[in-house]
Formats: sequence, C-alpha cells, structure tokens
Amino acid sequence: GGPGDGRPSLARDVNMAEAIMALSCSTNGQVGVQGWRALGERTGVSFADLAEENAGRRISFTDTQVQPRTVFVSPEWSGLENGGRRYSPFTMNVERRKPWHTLTGRMHFFLDHDWLAEYGEALPNYRPPLNHARLFGAQGLGEEGRPEVTVRYLTPHSKWSIHSEYQDNLHMLRLFRGGPVIWMSRQDAERIGVADNDWIEAYNRNGVVACRAVVTHRMPEGTVFMYHAKDRNLMTPHSEISGWPGGADNSLTRVIVKPTHMIGGYGQLTFAFNYYGPSGFQRDEFVVIRRRSQEVRF
Repeated sequence: GGPGDGRPSLARDVNMAEAIMALSCSTNGQVGVQGWRALGERTGVSFADLAEENAGRRISFTDTQVQPRTVFVSPEWSGLENGGRRYSPFTMNVERRKPWHTLTGRMHFFLDHDWLAEYGEALPNYRPPLNHARLFGAQGLGEEGRPEVTVRYLTPHSKWSIHSEYQDNLHMLRLFRGGPVIWMSRQDAERIGVADNDWIEAYNRNGVVACRAVVTHRMPEGTVFMYHAKDRNLMTPHSEISGWPGGADNSLTRVIVKPTHMIGGYGQLTFAFNYYGPSGFQRDEFVVIRRRSQEVRF
C-alpha cells in the first residue's frame, strides 16, 4: 500500500528472494520481453522471437524449492537457451548478429588505447606470475616434521555449473567426490606424503582451505587447481591452522587493481567491480599445501 503499492515487499528474506527473481529477465518472462525490446532498439537487431517463448512465464522462489528450474534466455547474457538448448557463450553474437560490446561491435584482440599502448598491452601478451616470496616473504609455517609444498593455485569454473549452485543434493553429491577438492600432481603429493583422497590444507596470507586431495597425473608439477563456487557449508571441516571452517576457493584469492582497469567510457574498456578482463589478477596466486590430521571436525 501507499507509495510502494504494486511493488515487491522486502519485509522477509523470502520476499527479498522473490523481488530479485521478479526483476530478473532470467526468471520473469515479462521483464525479459522488455529487456529484449530495449536491446533491439540499441543494436538495430530484432530479438522479439527469443522473448515470445517465455513471455507469460515466471519462476518464483517457491518453484526453485520444489525442483531445479531452467532459467529463460536473457539479454543479460550472451548465450542462447531456447528450446532446451544448453548455454554456450557468444552464440547470440555469432548466430543472431548481436554486436559485441566493443567500440566497433566486433571481437577485438587489438585494444587501441594510449594507456594500454604505454604498458605494452595493446595486444595479448604473456606476463609471468608475481614473485610472491620477494614481495611478501615466505608464506609457509615451517613446523618441524610437517612437510609443505608451495604451488601455483588456479580456480577454474565449476565442472558442473557456471557460478553459484547448490551442491547439497543427491544428484550433485553423487558426481565425483561430492565435496570440495584440490587437484594436484603425483610429484607434489609425494613431497608432502599425501595420498589420493587425503584431507589437506592449503593456505596463504589471504586465508585457508581444508578439503580432500585429488592426486592425478593430469596435473603438472608445481600447479594445483580447485573448482570455483563450491558451497562453503558442504563437507568443509574446521581448519587446523585457523580453527575456523576451511573455506571455498576464493578464501585464497584477492583482487588487485591495475592502472589499465581504470580506463572508463571507452567501449568495452569500462571499470566494473571485481575486475575487468582479460587479466584476472586475483587468480594469480601461490599457496602452501600440507597434509593435515585425517580426523576432521565439521
């Protein structure tokens, strides 16, 4: 009632979830229609047929509690999902001729900006990882009788999802190990006495992760990775190092701002929270890994 008449209530957490879903093109077909029309006006390309399939549909928070739901094709993303198609990025740009979000509307490898030219980054090039030991000092605890190994730490997107996704259901728990893991090479595992599926801890100056090890010949020596966006409350034991539950992949990463990230209002070169690609600096991390007690407490 009053000034808020007709608008979503935010009185409870459920109301907030419903409001978010009511305002998203991915879950409210009517909002999606408006988004597709606006995109068509901006680009000169018609996308009306993409909106028609879900124009009268809406996914509520209650719906997601009953069973997983496939979201609607949305102008917020670059993939086409109509007709039960699985998401694949940039299919909208390639198949429907939606311009890329660049100055020319085409894909760019050469970035024509004075700052990038000054930094020697107008074209993609290799930058070696930071020398963390020189900048921050040794990160290992150096406890006697507790071998440790320092490795590069990567966090690729989840094998089973894009970003956040609840993993505490029977379907997801039956895939692979069911909980958070770090993949590491046989050579690195042998140095610290770790066998496949042992509990380990990875830590650096940013945080700590407690999880199981996947020991495999498929990982190169000196590098490990942990899949992105696993639930922090899923099979995550308390850490021996911190005493707190050993967190998710981003517990070990942080955001570093670079001068070229500050370029604004120049086509695709516009600063946004988190980081502007193509250089994800928070992924350029080193961690120390050691075997922990196999008796864990959740």
